[in-house]
Amino acid sequence: MKNAVAPAAQLLGERIRCVRIQLGLSQEAIASLASMHVTNFGKIERGDANPSLLTIVRIAAVLGTDVASLTQDITGEHLPAGVRVLRARDFLSERERRARRSR
Repeated sequence: MKNAVAPAAQLLGERIRCVRIQLGLSQEAIASLASMHVTNFGKIERGDANPSLLTIVRIAAVLGTDVASLTQDITGEHLPAGVRVLRARDFLSERERRARRSR
């Protein structure tokens, strides 16, 4: 059974695919230019993989764009279902509240 994909990975993949198609290039061409295997590139484009930052930078450079345009507006809301993130400010507020209470 296939793992559920994170909305963040899907959005990134869709954006990469859109730029690639606008350039009129194949997955094979982009993968080759980015020094990666076409299978891995395809997984990224489909949202089935979580590429490293270095890989995203390489792909963005090949596409002639920047990482920001590929990741714009992707936030914690786009994490996979079931992944809970505690915000640092909430952690610090709770820590301060507990410190005041124990004084």
